Amino acid sequence: MEGSRGFAETLALAVVHLASSWLGMTQAPLVGITHPVWPSLGVALAGLYLLGRSRWPAVFLASLGVHLLSGSASPGVALTLAMGHTLEAVLGVWLLRRLGFSAGRARLQDVAVLACCATAGTLVGLPSGVLSLASRPSLAWEAVGGLVWRGWVESMLGMLGAGVALMLLARRRPETLWREGLALMGLLLGVCLWSFSVGLRGSSLVYAQVFVLFPLGVWAALRFGSPGAALSLVLLVAVSMGHALVASGVFVPAEGTRSADLLGFKLFLALVTGVGLLWREVRREQGAARTQLEALTTAVRNVREGVVICEKRPGEGPRIVFLNPFFQEMCGWTQEELAGHSPWEFCTAAQEIQQRVEETLREKGDFRGEVVLMHKDGSRLFSQMHLSRIPGGDGQVSYVVGTHHDLTAQRQLQEKLVSAGRIAAVGTLAAGVGHEINNPLAYLLLNLEGVARSLRQGPEHLAEARTRLDSVREGAERIRVIVRDLKVFSRQEGEEREMLDVNAVVVPAMRMAAHAVRARARLVEDFGSPPPVLGSEARLGQVLLNLLVNALQAIPEGNPERHEVRVRTGGDGLGRALVEVSDTGCGMSPAVLSRIFEPFFTTKPSGEGTGLGLAICQQIVQSHGGELRVRSEPGKGSVFTLVLPAAAQTSPSPAEPESAGAVAESAPRRRILIIDDEPRLAQSMRMLIEPSHDVVITTRGAEALAWVSAGQRFDLVLCDLQMPGTTGMDVYSHLRTHAPELLERLVFISGGAYTQAMRDFVRTVRNRVLEKPVRPNELLATIDEALATLSAA
Repeated sequence: MEGSRGFAETLALAVVHLASSWLGMTQAPLVGITHPVWPSLGVALAGLYLLGRSRWPAVFLASLGVHLLSGSASPGVALTLAMGHTLEAVLGVWLLRRLGFSAGRARLQDVAVLACCATAGTLVGLPSGVLSLASRPSLAWEAVGGLVWRGWVESMLGMLGAGVALMLLARRRPETLWREGLALMGLLLGVCLWSFSVGLRGSSLVYAQVFVLFPLGVWAALRFGSPGAALSLVLLVAVSMGHALVASGVFVPAEGTRSADLLGFKLFLALVTGVGLLWREVRREQGAARTQLEALTTAVRNVREGVVICEKRPGEGPRIVFLNPFFQEMCGWTQEELAGHSPWEFCTAAQEIQQRVEETLREKGDFRGEVVLMHKDGSRLFSQMHLSRIPGGDGQVSYVVGTHHDLTAQRQLQEKLVSAGRIAAVGTLAAGVGHEINNPLAYLLLNLEGVARSLRQGPEHLAEARTRLDSVREGAERIRVIVRDLKVFSRQEGEEREMLDVNAVVVPAMRMAAHAVRARARLVEDFGSPPPVLGSEARLGQVLLNLLVNALQAIPEGNPERHEVRVRTGGDGLGRALVEVSDTGCGMSPAVLSRIFEPFFTTKPSGEGTGLGLAICQQIVQSHGGELRVRSEPGKGSVFTLVLPAAAQTSPSPAEPESAGAVAESAPRRRILIIDDEPRLAQSMRMLIEPSHDVVITTRGAEALAWVSAGQRFDLVLCDLQMPGTTGMDVYSHLRTHAPELLERLVFISGGAYTQAMRDFVRTVRNRVLEKPVRPNELLATIDEALATLSAA
């Protein structure tokens, strides 16, 4: 079926091509030499474009047949001409396909492609045309150049006519301006018939017809585009051919008449129509670009992502020129408030991020990274920023577009997950921690009872009482250390970075896990000399505690002497700090190993694990610029390696030597106010301080504020931060208003149970905060340091 259809199409194309060629060959003024338009080339181009280049034999056979039947050329020349005409059509179609010509879309690009194909494709047939002219002995060589020129023009007009006809045929919907189209075609036909009428022979008005047709051609192109240009050009060609058919002397002037070679004028009119068509397409594409720009602008204004556009001038930093409404809603700033400002005025990022942004502005490529945006009310927003460059005509960056995805809610959720993971780890070890507290608490109580008995027995037992008090002090210190470790791991804040000794971070985690681990394995310390790191003690301690919990859970109960959990510290060859937690437990298969850092992935039974522990650990380590590595084999245990970058070392400033003439002087007695809602703690501090200073205590913050308002003078205030009713924050605000000179000698004491407001408060004030339980020597040293500022004044 497909073969029959192909044969029928080839036969139909051959018949149409043969008819159009015969018409042109037999009816031209100079038969077989040149013609107003060569219609068969347009037919060949249209046929091969619509039916496919595989139909080229139809063009070749029809062209060969018309030359042989008309007797206009010898068999050899006819073969050459047929090959030339076939190559012209095949090359024209190949160029149209290659250059992306679309007959139905009628774009500016399609008009340019068609013109190039009509110009270049017809050049292939020129050698065969020259050979045909050379075979005519009656033709002078002086006329060959003009005839070649005319032959190329006739072929090009044929291709152009066929090309615009293709655009017309591909446009399936009729033009809506059909009445205007009919009027235009009527005028164009009337002018053509009038200008080529017999009445204009030999008259100078024969040239004026071009200028009459000029506005009509432009009208057709601008109002009706490709179809209008096609109809006007085809109509002009048809009238020209009719003019030639009646031998009106268009190419050969009649005797006694003025020479009027109108071929150049017809070519000029074709070019004018093409220019009008180009103009129309430029306007259409400008309108399409404007519509696309409006669509993009609407999308940018309505998208639920923050969009910031900055202008980048040579030698200057980027300046804000546009904020979309969502960004203004997200940050509280209006476009008028930030226009012309640098984006870094409200956007902060790490030094590394800023350097990457600057590199993006200098080089090609985009940037993605997290930044912190400052809200108008002073709060911080976490944003995922995507930065794109828009180059100008000189290739340099002219605009920078930044899109911001608000990560604040996600970060808050992550913080809650981190807190949940921390609580889960501490909860797992709760029984062991209770055991570690109960042991020193038991001998603390027993020794206190022994001290009381020794004192009742008389002065001869004072030495025994002192020995027992030393044991009491040791037990209390052990409890203080355990409580401190618990506070570190349960601390809500922890993003503040400080210089840390890695071994000092590892020890509290091992103390917390020691009792639980020893029930299943030996806990081995293998400490080296790792370099100091910059990080959060609470967050890194949480990572180590999680790794120790995972290690003990991988070891079965019952044979602690056969298993081992080893914690090794040190450095690597790149100067980084290493902490390695290894166990001799069950190990992991490759399938499990590849997924252990995925959130919510767990191999534990339902209800015994959330699958968040290691995912949170990896997030914490990556936020410190480090890596968390793991290697494991089934039955051979696992090794987790924490790698952290070393902190930049700063040389300590040399201590100033004490003046040789400095003479120790006894400190004067001062008046100290203690505010604490725990009466026994307040009394204990009074008993410690009273030998050196006068002490006034109260358990109610409101009473202390009333004393200050009444004019009572105090040299120093020790205040509990979290109390019922009047808090330490309220005391600070009252002193700032009524006794500002006392603010720098206000010392807070806290048990660590902060609210969010109190955590923010502690970060903003410069006052010293002592953590309970406070060592006596630390408390006395803090008092002396604070009162030293009063003595200096």
